[in-house]
Amino acid sequence: MDPVFTIIVNFTTSIGVEVASTSLFSEPTFLPGIKIDEGKIKIDPEKLTYIGDLLHEVGHIAVSDEHERNSLNEEKINSSKMREAEEMMAIAWSYAACLHLNIDPKIVFHKDGYQGGGDVIVENFNEGRYFGVPMLAYYGMTIEPKPKEKISDFHFPKMIRWLR
Repeated sequence: MDPVFTIIVNFTTSIGVEVASTSLFSEPTFLPGIKIDEGKIKIDPEKLTYIGDLLHEVGHIAVSDEHERNSLNEEKINSSKMREAEEMMAIAWSYAACLHLNIDPKIVFHKDGYQGGGDVIVENFNEGRYFGVPMLAYYGMTIEPKPKEKISDFHFPKMIRWLR
């Protein structure tokens, strides 16, 4: 098993998101080898194409409303009234998680994801040009740095808490 996969799974369970290894042979999935079902992550290691996709999908669960989390699935994510904001939050959350876990963000933001814009996302976030962070801050998950403000330990990309 890839050590990064183990790090991601251990982190996921440590923040309270359940992970189950299963066969997803007949189930349709948005991403190969990963399915969100009732707020849990199902993984088919045989079908998983990019390990980093797992961390991003955990981000979707993490930023979801706590009252809806246990019923969350891919259909609910895609039909959410807050879909775009939640996607941006999941991207920012994933970046913060990569830094927290000492994982290269390009593992999540790979060449075949984000409409080919993974490198641009990483470059911008590395330079402090964030998106999604105001919503993470609104929900008390981080603190958004202000322009020309000294970055403290609690400013993004540091997280105050990992679940909304």
